[in-house]
Formats: sequence, structure tokens, C-alpha cells
Amino acid sequence: MKKNIGTITIDHVATAAKVSTATVSRALNKPESVSTELKEKIYGVIKKLGYIPNAGARSLVLKRSGTIGAIVPTLDNAIFSQGLAEFQKQLNQSGHQLLVASSNYDPEIEANQINNLLARGVEGIALFGTSQQRDALKLLKNRGIPYIHIGSLNTPFNGYASGFDNHEAIKLGVRHLLSLGHQHFGILAGITSHNDRAKDRVEGIIDALMEKKIHIKDDVIVECPYTLHDARLGLKKLLLNNPKITAIICGQDVLAIGALLEAQKQGLKIPADLSIIGFDDLEISRHMMPSLTTIHIDAVGMWAQAANHLVSQIKGVSSLPKKIKANVNLVIRESSSAVSLPKAKKRS
Repeated sequence: MKKNIGTITIDHVATAAKVSTATVSRALNKPESVSTELKEKIYGVIKKLGYIPNAGARSLVLKRSGTIGAIVPTLDNAIFSQGLAEFQKQLNQSGHQLLVASSNYDPEIEANQINNLLARGVEGIALFGTSQQRDALKLLKNRGIPYIHIGSLNTPFNGYASGFDNHEAIKLGVRHLLSLGHQHFGILAGITSHNDRAKDRVEGIIDALMEKKIHIKDDVIVECPYTLHDARLGLKKLLLNNPKITAIICGQDVLAIGALLEAQKQGLKIPADLSIIGFDDLEISRHMMPSLTTIHIDAVGMWAQAANHLVSQIKGVSSLPKKIKANVNLVIRESSSAVSLPKAKKRS
């Protein structure tokens, strides 16, 4: 009668393969020390019996857990889900497992999550952005835990990063709107407190406009959470504060989609009455009606590079690059067009 899978031990594998338990252990933990023929034989028995190696025991033998942690601001945003999927794919190829935590954009929660991951023996941690508490980063450094920042390039303590310059990236969209003749802008941004990416994007917009002598007043900068509901409220506030606005620059695609939906509800034609651009290039953005002009980020490549870099750190590879730049480009679709001055005057 076939044994219950839960009772299968390394002794059962050794007996079935007619080798010692030490040989099975070497095949699992140091496969290079076992011949290819013997290794395939042992792996075949493991598969047949359904043996699952004890992770705790394995970590004691190897003095490593085989686990890497990742902390993202939220699991609600598709851009993080997509990135984590690629991150895990790359880790699987190197034999590592992934533990995921979220911080809700709160540095204190993130510091607690770092401690939680360390308590579970992670060998390295991926952090999104650079808004972490400095003491939390010092803890990682003092304990010699490899880590990497994703989504930003200007890192604390000269740390490693896989990302892009948010300040410069959003200027691609601003310059596109300026080239179309727009002069009256509204900014719909994420909450900039404890969010270096949102803050850098707002500053990038302001700087790009100032290069053309366009000064933005505080009442046409609205910050809100990354939800469609809040984005719709944000657009209402912007248009009330300045009815002359002809272009809305959004710090994220969810905000842009919410703004687009609200503008349509108010009877505005996009882009004839109002141009809207986003940031991130979520999949849904190309399927909107009209489709969304946005800044495309190679999120898959960014997370893949971060995973491989972190694994290299853990392996002690020297001379690793400090900053890995992700590809960024403007995707022009249907939600932006040349300014229509008569219609802008009509709305004022």
C-alpha cells in the first residue's frame, strides 16, 4: 500500500534509491558533488514518493533559508502585482522562494515588515522606492542583509537600485502637452507624503513647466489616493479651482482613468475639451475609450533585473552596478491632442 505523502522522509528516499541518507542530502543541497546519473536516480525516487525536503533542516545544512522578501506599498495596484510575478519567476530560476509583505505607504509599517522578514530568515529584501526609515535600512546594513531599491534611482546610503528617475520620466508627458500648445494645467498626484516617487513626479512637472515660464499655483495640484473614486473627486476639484485647465497630468494611470471617467460624466470630450495623460502604462490604459496617453515603464524588466541583482549580492558577486536603469518612454494614444482655444474659453 502506498505510504501517505506526509509520512515520507529522507530515510524512505535513501532506502528506495539504495543509497545513504547523506548521499540524498548531498544530492539536494550540493548537487554538484553528486554524479549526474546518481542525482537523476535520487530525483526520480523523490518525485515517485512525493518527498518534500524539510526547509528548516535544509537551511541549517546550508546556513541559508533560500528565501527572499519583498515589500511593496500595496497589493491593490496592478503594477506591483505584475512586478512581483516577474520577480518570483526570476527567483524560482535561482532556487529561491519569495515572501511578500505590504506597507500601505507607511514607513513605520514597512520597518515592522522588515523585522518580520528578518525573523523568518530571509537572505535578502527588495524594497520599493526610497522612503524607508533610515534606521530600518541601517539595520539591514548592520546585519549584512543584501537589499535593493526598486522604482527609484536616488538611494539612501549609496544603496543598490533598479528603477528610473521619476522626476525626469514624467517630463516626457509634460513636454508632449506643451508641444500641443497647452498652457493651463492641472496636476492630479498621489499622496506625496512618504512616497518619493509621487513627490519626484510632482516636482518634475513643476520644473518642466517652469522651463517654459509657466508657474503652477497650489490650487491646481491635487493629491489623492490611487483609487478611481478619489481621482474623480480630484478632477472635480481641479476644474472648480481653475475652469481654464485644458490638460491634466496624472501621477499614475489609475488617477488618469478616474479623471477621464469623471470628465466624460461632466460632458467633456476627451481630448477635444481636456487632454489627460497618465503614468505606468497599465494594460487597461490601452483599452480605455479613448485610450490613454501615458508614460510606459518597463516594470517587468525592472523587477527581473532587481531579482537577479539581489541573488548576485547574496552569492557574493563583486563589482555589481549600483544603479540599473529601467526603460521609460512616452506612449501617445487618444487622450491627448492639440489645445482647442475656443472650447477652453467656452468652459471659462
